[in-house]
Amino acid sequence: MWNLPLTKGNLIYNGAQNDTSGLVGEATSEDCLYLAIWAPTTPPPTKEGFPVLFFMTGGGFVMGGIDLPWQIPTSWVERSQSAIIVTINYRVNIFGFPNARGLATDGISQNLGILDQRAALEWVQENIAAFGGDPGRIMHWGRSAGSIGADIHAYAYYDDPIAQSYYMESGVVQSGIEADLTYSNFTFVAQNVGCGSPCGADCEDEDGTAELDCMRRVSPTQISNFVGQYTDRGETPAIFFSLVQDERIIFQDYEARAAEGKLARRPVLISLTANEFSSLVPWPKDNLTEGPWQPLVTEADVVWVCAAYNATVARNQLSTSEAPVFRFQYAAEFPNLNVYDWLGAYHNSETPLVFGTYELLDHIAPTTEFQVEVSRAMQDRIMAFAEDPYHGPQKKFGWEPRVVSEANGGYVLRFGAGGKVVERIDGVEMDGVCTGLGEYDPFP
Repeated sequence: MWNLPLTKGNLIYNGAQNDTSGLVGEATSEDCLYLAIWAPTTPPPTKEGFPVLFFMTGGGFVMGGIDLPWQIPTSWVERSQSAIIVTINYRVNIFGFPNARGLATDGISQNLGILDQRAALEWVQENIAAFGGDPGRIMHWGRSAGSIGADIHAYAYYDDPIAQSYYMESGVVQSGIEADLTYSNFTFVAQNVGCGSPCGADCEDEDGTAELDCMRRVSPTQISNFVGQYTDRGETPAIFFSLVQDERIIFQDYEARAAEGKLARRPVLISLTANEFSSLVPWPKDNLTEGPWQPLVTEADVVWVCAAYNATVARNQLSTSEAPVFRFQYAAEFPNLNVYDWLGAYHNSETPLVFGTYELLDHIAPTTEFQVEVSRAMQDRIMAFAEDPYHGPQKKFGWEPRVVSEANGGYVLRFGAGGKVVERIDGVEMDGVCTGLGEYDPFP
């Protein structure tokens, strides 16, 4: 959502910002609902058209956009010549998830960013054939917050998913998202941008409609500047705009919905990095080589590992034939991505390899031949899944779906560990910590 000029200082997340960061502040605009289509130069091999990889960016639902350099898929499309990749913007932060009392009165979902994603998916279904794509072979794919978003769609639109398959890259939706019925964050912002008494001193705006009308007259730049600057300063009370549990798009209990069969019966690919949280927890600013306390990082890693395990179990219980689950772990380390040894395979470090944009990091250290091999191995397996999510991975690579009830918990793939481009490992080696069958190793 990067169109209008705005200083980065207003939007920088409270963390390090660099070429490999997963949370990067950029100039933003509320007028952001655009998408980009990346198509091969060759005609599709069949009359149905190319498979379509529909990608949603991450950013914690507070930032993100389609022009982040390492998420531009030019080199992947050029190399493969076998799929169309669509990247989309969606509203984030207060514009995407306002949680405004006035919207609740109107019966409108507070999760506007998710509705933006759905609108883009519907547009692609209706129009991608004109670009050579097959609307019947859309892989709904997201990274980080976008990955959680893809899983949200699998639950919210289970009876009309549009997508043939899902790829969740570092993140699945989890139960426990709360409903803020006080609408306090939105009202706090309104009070600080001139909407503290939206209907005058002598009236009661109990339903929030006057507040909402007033906020709609405030410029988006003024609103985003206040939210960004207030957050950057670390002031209290803290304000945050993200997913809102409404029992329409976001639900309180996803395990219960899965048990009721309210989950799309579609193939799923789920991937994680081995040490997701090393780049997301605080570390000593005056001794960067020391890094964060690894037990805390591992504890956070395990939360995501077990969430992915639970997402696998939910599909296994639904149908191993209609909703097969493929799993892989990225565990590689490279000089241009791992400037500190303690990082390991951290959150977002796989992205340049998935997109084939690793050469953008050559100013840090040269790309290695092994890095290229790992990247292409990952791309080829993801593409096999996108082309035929039911049988493609097995036919092309002998990569079987993960079934947790099988001996040793089934199989998963691991990329880049110990000098191996790709290897097959027992599922319990990665997920055993979730069932008491082992400890988790963030540096395999």
